[in-house]
Amino acid sequence: MKILCVSDTTESLAFSSQVKEIFNGTDLILSCGDMPVQSHDYLSTMLKRDVYYVYGNHNLTTFRQDMDKDVKNYRKLENDYNKAFYGFLLDGKCIRDKRTGLLIAGLGGSMRYNEGESQYTEAQMRRRIRRLIPYLLWNKRRYGRYLDILVTHAPPLGIGDGEDLCHKGFECFLSFMERYRPKYLVHGHIHLDDRNAQRVTQYKGTKVVNIFGCYQIDDENLGCMDTGEDNGR
Repeated sequence: MKILCVSDTTESLAFSSQVKEIFNGTDLILSCGDMPVQSHDYLSTMLKRDVYYVYGNHNLTTFRQDMDKDVKNYRKLENDYNKAFYGFLLDGKCIRDKRTGLLIAGLGGSMRYNEGESQYTEAQMRRRIRRLIPYLLWNKRRYGRYLDILVTHAPPLGIGDGEDLCHKGFECFLSFMERYRPKYLVHGHIHLDDRNAQRVTQYKGTKVVNIFGCYQIDDENLGCMDTGEDNGR
């Protein structure tokens, strides 16, 4: 399974003239936020694959403006993952991709730091997670696992996050990984000056990946049934 992930900037190989050759065989595209809305349409067109995205902490207003332009065809900020608008909005949702069978959830936004849009306190993000729980439990019962990939904008607390409030990670993402065991948590928000810097951190059973720019997940076992014991918490 090959998954192209993008976040925060179009200055990456995902937007080079050789994108079709470099990312040939891509099964799915994930966007971790703060991307121009047209970039999703570009990737979907070039690679002929669906794009699932969450909001960052900067581009919610831009999305609203672009949706307003097409108000006759799309309901403002009410599109769901069954109706494409610059990709499929995953923020606050848990879905099963029909083509790959992957179970994916999205929690966009950053830590609240200046009362802007798409910013959350720790308590607010915990409440967002609680709204996903019925869907995660259904996944476990139906497919043998809670989740394959959690797409976020902000990182988990203490895993490559920043010291300032804006770039501080969410502690509740740690408990989410411990309880629901997604194979991957992919995030953006934390810019990397060195594109060769470490991107992947193993936390319990989850690989936490800083996507900044672009990153391709290549995992032939992704989507397999969870055989771990449920800790019952």
